[in-house]
Amino acid sequence: MSTSSDEPSSLIEWFRRLIIGGARSVNDTEVFHKLSLIAFFAWVGIGADGLSSSCYGPPEAFARLGEHTHLSLFVALATAFTVVVISTCYSQVIERFPTGGGGYLVASQLLNPFLGMVSGCALLIDYALTISLSIAAGGDAVFSYVPMEYHHYKVWAEIGSILLLTTLNMRGVKESVMPLVPVFLVFVITHVFAVVYAMVLHAGRFGEVANNTVLQVQGVTSQVGVMGLFVIILRAYSLGAGTYTGIEAVSNGLPMLREPRVKTGKRTMVYMASSLVFMVVGLMIAYLLCDVKEAHGKTLNAVFLENITGSWGTGPSNAFVLITLISEAAILFVAAQAGFFGGPRVLANMALDRWFPSKFAMLSDRLVTQNGVLLMGGTAFLTLVLSQGRVSYLIVLYSITVFITFVLATFGMVRYWWKAREHEPRRWKTGIAINGLGFALTSFILICVSTIKFTEGGWITLVFTGALVTLAIMIRRHYNHTYKLLQRLDVLVSAAEPAAGAASPLKPVQQEAPPYYPDGKTAVVLVNGFNGLGLHTLFGIVRLFGDSFKNYAFVQVGIVDAGNFKGSDEIGHLENHVRSELDRYVAFMKNQGIHAERFYALGTDIVEEVNALVPQIQERFPNHVFFGGQIVFPEDTLLSRWLHNYIVFAVQRKLYSRGIPFMVLPIRV
Repeated sequence: MSTSSDEPSSLIEWFRRLIIGGARSVNDTEVFHKLSLIAFFAWVGIGADGLSSSCYGPPEAFARLGEHTHLSLFVALATAFTVVVISTCYSQVIERFPTGGGGYLVASQLLNPFLGMVSGCALLIDYALTISLSIAAGGDAVFSYVPMEYHHYKVWAEIGSILLLTTLNMRGVKESVMPLVPVFLVFVITHVFAVVYAMVLHAGRFGEVANNTVLQVQGVTSQVGVMGLFVIILRAYSLGAGTYTGIEAVSNGLPMLREPRVKTGKRTMVYMASSLVFMVVGLMIAYLLCDVKEAHGKTLNAVFLENITGSWGTGPSNAFVLITLISEAAILFVAAQAGFFGGPRVLANMALDRWFPSKFAMLSDRLVTQNGVLLMGGTAFLTLVLSQGRVSYLIVLYSITVFITFVLATFGMVRYWWKAREHEPRRWKTGIAINGLGFALTSFILICVSTIKFTEGGWITLVFTGALVTLAIMIRRHYNHTYKLLQRLDVLVSAAEPAAGAASPLKPVQQEAPPYYPDGKTAVVLVNGFNGLGLHTLFGIVRLFGDSFKNYAFVQVGIVDAGNFKGSDEIGHLENHVRSELDRYVAFMKNQGIHAERFYALGTDIVEEVNALVPQIQERFPNHVFFGGQIVFPEDTLLSRWLHNYIVFAVQRKLYSRGIPFMVLPIRV
């Protein structure tokens, strides 16, 4: 077995490794431990998404209430209750799906694959908006302390942030989280201090705030009625609906958490939910105690911080406000990690199920879903540019999609617990009660938020989600059609099994050990399992060249992708599978009286792994020719060119550069 070389082959490759880092070995038994996150780091990388919403969620909700600011207490309590319910539901999802998958896997397995696909598409839109909204809100926080004449640089600074974060995630999840831990801690310390300090400083006003809240409820009810009061609260509450995205990301990102994953995931959920509840409720109360008002060019949090530090003196006040606002920008930068953390993972799972191109399930040599990271970063970049970084506009687009996933996930768990009532008689009632409440709550919020936000721009999110669903259906239909075409070739498998003891398309079965010819011509055949495609290639060689080749060598690369990169056991299973498939080819040729051997490697790049195996093959069989089969579709369409990587031609080009003959055999289906 072999892995590709770690030496950079060109200046471009050297620069890429300088920025992204060197390749990691899938054979390193410690690699999963090195890449995985403990609960604290997962809280930083995922929980920051929810925690950072305190930089835009409570301020936007508070501002939307207008003169009815005391109703913010009800908004805060409703948000806290929603966080507790949804996080509890997703803790059960973590138990039920310990290998990860989140809302996509829940809906796919517990409802049906189509609803799972809808859930996944909604999540992808949501994660892309998570990145753009977090970065835009971070820009607002920093530029609250910058003179107005420099505000036209804000969008450029935000674009640079997305590019930087994309680069960090190309290096790996842990590498993108570790440098951000200090700024995360600064945010937590400064904001907890600000909230607690405001409450202590204005402790005498709690009675006044409570009395004013009662009076405001009575006043609004007398003017517009109970329903009018409810609509005012719901409208403000809907702007904070994006607060809950990070909750889903924990269950989705379980494969990147430290063992035992279920325990780590549930602990991460507790950290995230409790910190989020404290910040949302604490800031809303602090705004009321400090009588915070909107100011042009400043965020509400900036006004709040200036309010509580006004008596400190210019120097200390400015220093604390600046540090806190910078930490807000930093935490929002960290929060964008939820999009890079969850988005590529959902995309990879959907690619493995053939809803999206399989290339999105592939890993880079850094063992990162690189294509997914680039897609998330590119989408966030376009969204930010088109919206010009306007937080108020991005919030309108945000949150609808995540509630689609919440509804499907909670309904799936309700269905699961109902079916489990016989074999889990003690737990099913609690499970169905919790998830039933979650389903009712999230369904109600989805309907209300979609209605309220639809005319304000929410329709754009729904249109894009629908377009993504349509694209996924087209891709899945193409893959299903291709699978049916390939099944025509698999009839060769039963005919070629050595155990059948019958004559094959080559020659009658022989039992003696076939001789090895060191200097004889050798056909090196690239295969991907013992299947119709590989056998068709093999029979094509015999048909074209007869008995010219005295030896055969079968080469296969076991691809480590997002589906099997979950632990050393999965890698071991992959290696055993590759060996067994190659052994079937070797046994088949032995029964034909022809010497055959196997060569294999595990890795993320077929081209590089085959190239790395060449020295071994050349040493064993100096006189060799490589062969590979390529499917020829009845019609060459744009979709077929996009969805199929034609990897055999890439291998051919690589070996041609080394002067090694490589023949591609067309296989019509």
